[in-house]
Amino acid sequence: MSDLRAAIGKLRKSSQLIEIDEDMSSDLEISYFTNGVQMKGGPALLFKMVDGRPTRLLMNVFGSAERVELLLGRSIGEIAAGMEKLLGVVERRPGLADGLRLFGDMRSMAVNERGGGPVKESYGDITLDDLPILRTWPGDAGKFITMPVVITRDPEDGTYNLGTYRMQVFDRETTAMHWQTQKGGAIHLRKAAKLGRELEVAVVLGAPPAVTFSSISPLPAGMDKLAFAGYVAGKGIDVVNGDTVGLHYPSDAEMVLEGYVDPRETRVEGPFGDHTGYYSEPDLYPVFHIRRLAHRRDYIYQATVVGKLWNEDVHISRAIERIFLPGIRFLIPEVVDVFLPEEGLFNDICFVSIRKLYPGQGRKVGMAILSSGQMMFTKYVVVVDDDIDVRDRKQVLWAVATRTDPYRDVEIIRSSVADSLDHASMNPDVGGKMIIDATVKGKEEGYTRAWPKGIKFELDSLMKERLKKYGY
Repeated sequence: MSDLRAAIGKLRKSSQLIEIDEDMSSDLEISYFTNGVQMKGGPALLFKMVDGRPTRLLMNVFGSAERVELLLGRSIGEIAAGMEKLLGVVERRPGLADGLRLFGDMRSMAVNERGGGPVKESYGDITLDDLPILRTWPGDAGKFITMPVVITRDPEDGTYNLGTYRMQVFDRETTAMHWQTQKGGAIHLRKAAKLGRELEVAVVLGAPPAVTFSSISPLPAGMDKLAFAGYVAGKGIDVVNGDTVGLHYPSDAEMVLEGYVDPRETRVEGPFGDHTGYYSEPDLYPVFHIRRLAHRRDYIYQATVVGKLWNEDVHISRAIERIFLPGIRFLIPEVVDVFLPEEGLFNDICFVSIRKLYPGQGRKVGMAILSSGQMMFTKYVVVVDDDIDVRDRKQVLWAVATRTDPYRDVEIIRSSVADSLDHASMNPDVGGKMIIDATVKGKEEGYTRAWPKGIKFELDSLMKERLKKYGY
């Protein structure tokens, strides 16, 4: 499997990496520099001198669609097609031939336990104080670990969860754990609290790219993200068992923090300049205690800069959208395409096109979207017919302008799930939803007139040549 060091080799070979020997500060300087590069679609960055000390800090790794595919080792189209094939086989109730192919695909999702690995080469010689952890924005409460892979295990059924949650550094041995109410880690912690026990946690820093990508991906609850990482990479993930926690984690990661969270302990975390473009307000969150820090020799620390668009997470989110479209189609068969515009933070606004077959279908699909996994955080769903390209914002706005009456075609849900980071919601974790049905209406849906004919025309070859003659 391709680890972070192999990823750096790929970036060097493809001239998509700048290596910076100039000394820069972890306090704002590196984040400002990185943000300036990523806002212009620049390369990955490897800082070799931070705060006057030699180190290796890797930034903006996933900062383009090309790099996402390069580091995953497969095209997003290929991964999405594979997902569609897997779901298609499941839906057809496979015979022997299909079953064998499905088994072959599933083998790549296996987790391979190893007796040891590079991640355990060294331990006991450094603390968080020695890492080039960044303070990103002037109003941040301190330094934050921004690209961890946080691994927990369900105390009841033993299933694993991987998530990328920011971690404010309190001191060399403790951090905050920004587990929002609906996230897998928070659910595991509540279950541990009911059982009266601490929750063991392994935090991987510098994970293989496929593992980081899987950690960010909105998989259905209970689905093993390490297994999904193996599917993305086309090869099972090599893992090693923890020494102080009953968890396994990638054996070729750069670093791991083994520790625990006590459900009874909270501490004020934040503010933090988040992807919304605003600072999230201080609030109480769980505290992570480090028991053991292990790392590879000459380790690489990986971080990311979040804040106002456009940055690294835009390209990760776009890839996730493409890969999980087959899953949405599997659950909602009439869906043609889904687009989550980056202006909507890939979370708040969803455009979806459908093959409309019966009255009320637009509303039905809108409600289904709002009930699908992490799409529960979406605030606005716009449903259009399949003659509209949802990736063309002009077409979607045209459909809203010409195919809706606000009184008839807007559905308001007064109280539902809201993202904890949505400062505009009526209450924390609770907010409203809106479905705009911008499909063509019939009489069953309250449209009593004849729907007008749309303007359609095609240029003949003569007219095409004439336009070409004049440069059009």
